[in-house]
Amino acid sequence: MAAAADEHQPSETPPLLLVHRLPRFKLSFFPFLQTEYTVLDPLADPPDPSFPDLSKSARIMLCVGPTPVGSDELDRYPAVECVVGSSAGLNHIDLAACRRRGVRVTSAGDAFSDDVADYAVGLAIDVLRRVSAADRFVRAGSWPVQKEYLLGSKVSGKRVGIVGLGSIGSRVAKRFEAFGCTIAYNSRSMKSHVSYTYYANVVDLASNTDILIVCCALTNETYHVINNDVMTALGKTGIIVNVGRGALIDEKELVEFLVRGELGGAGLDVFEHEPHVPKELLTLDSVVLSPHKAVFTPESFAALEKVVLGNIQAFFSNEPLLTEI
Repeated sequence: MAAAADEHQPSETPPLLLVHRLPRFKLSFFPFLQTEYTVLDPLADPPDPSFPDLSKSARIMLCVGPTPVGSDELDRYPAVECVVGSSAGLNHIDLAACRRRGVRVTSAGDAFSDDVADYAVGLAIDVLRRVSAADRFVRAGSWPVQKEYLLGSKVSGKRVGIVGLGSIGSRVAKRFEAFGCTIAYNSRSMKSHVSYTYYANVVDLASNTDILIVCCALTNETYHVINNDVMTALGKTGIIVNVGRGALIDEKELVEFLVRGELGGAGLDVFEHEPHVPKELLTLDSVVLSPHKAVFTPESFAALEKVVLGNIQAFFSNEPLLTEI
């Protein structure tokens, strides 16, 4: 009987928290988590011998970054009731599989939204005003030799089209309004709370746009949503900025349009086959490249920590999750 009683004293052991991550991902607040929870990390060094048994009893999974979560992972950890995400996008999580099993899912919420919106505007300014290209021109010693440098294009007053007027897209719109730009958008549905022009079709949006900002979620419906027809509609003076996911754009088509000069330029923080970037883009001054870093600032990490810890605490307290999908 004494042994049986010992088995039913969970209050003496910190709650189990399963960490699901790729080797290159680790959150800065892991040490804090270890003071509050029994953290189960399959990649721990040295390995925890109790992991195989305890992980089957863990009710909550912390998914770090874009680590895939699908049926296989859910089968491996059968007690999981909640997946706490730490990224804005959720294309790495099989939401349908989670719904079938009654597993709740959270995201990073608005933790990254301001930083990504800032970055999107920065990329657009860089492409139009040729800031990075000008920097390379000066560093290469070309200024005293060539004298002249190609003119950039004005940002103020441009027509900005936003694909995905969610948390990030709305912030992008507000920032461009400060430049005197006109805003239009495409989204799953018209937003009644904004006065921006709505286009149900991305081709129509691109036809009336100088700067096309792509910041929607990647789903089966939005895969390659920026295709040949959209790029053709955008035209030779239009530019594309992608801070969403690489596969939102047909990258092969994008490369061909840029190489042929049939697009004005592109600012790309994400790519279809990361970390691989098409070699054709590396020599184009009309293109600004970034290694999927739009979300990363000290401030965004602090905001993420607050959201993730809040969701974990809410789960164990049987309170509403902060950012449930």
